[in-house]
Amino acid sequence: MYNQSSNSLTHSGEKGLQFDTNHPDFPRYIAIEGPIGVGKTSFTKRLAATFNYETVLEKPETNPFLERFYQNRRQAALPTQLFFLFERSRQIQEMRQGDMFEPVRIADFLLEKDRLFAEINLDRDELELYDNVYQHLAIDAPKPDLVIYLQAPVPVLMDRIQLRGVAAEQQIEKAYLAQLVDAYTRFFHYYDDAPLLIVNAAEIDLVNSDADYDALVTYLSTVKRARHYYNPTPSMV
Repeated sequence: MYNQSSNSLTHSGEKGLQFDTNHPDFPRYIAIEGPIGVGKTSFTKRLAATFNYETVLEKPETNPFLERFYQNRRQAALPTQLFFLFERSRQIQEMRQGDMFEPVRIADFLLEKDRLFAEINLDRDELELYDNVYQHLAIDAPKPDLVIYLQAPVPVLMDRIQLRGVAAEQQIEKAYLAQLVDAYTRFFHYYDDAPLLIVNAAEIDLVNSDADYDALVTYLSTVKRARHYYNPTPSMV
């Protein structure tokens, strides 16, 4: 499962940290998850650069229904959700086709969480249609070697959404974000399909702080199995 490949090398992370990505216990497929605004995509890109891994990204900006969804969730929920489902299915099929090359990847989404959004945004009839489409797609998603769940409270997420300034996201309501946070909490409370690292990201900056980032990367490189919790204090650097 962890055979050596050209992308999997012993190399130095930021500030000279050493990571042996050839080691049999080192995760070759990592999925980063968390609610809107927590920083999962930025963290995914930075972690991929550190480990020299490929990225698999959601790219919400390619969803033509997303802006309409934030303007009127009720009207645009179904096409928005189905577009994401089809796109993630396509990405997973491409991942499956590339398995023969033994790639190493970091994704900023976990397919199983897709239904979490469907349950919040769709009415009963729409959810039945969504489930029917999902079953007919027969998606055989690869299981991550490690899932990293970044969590933060709603006020922190709202501040980060405003700070990054994506126009469509400025219409996200606090109540909707609270629904998502609760849904993520429930989902990962029961999640046991892969080793899970739950990170309290409320007071750390994994994008701009080298100290915060390196501390987390050093910790996750020691995670082997089951469930782990990371509750850091913010760096003063």
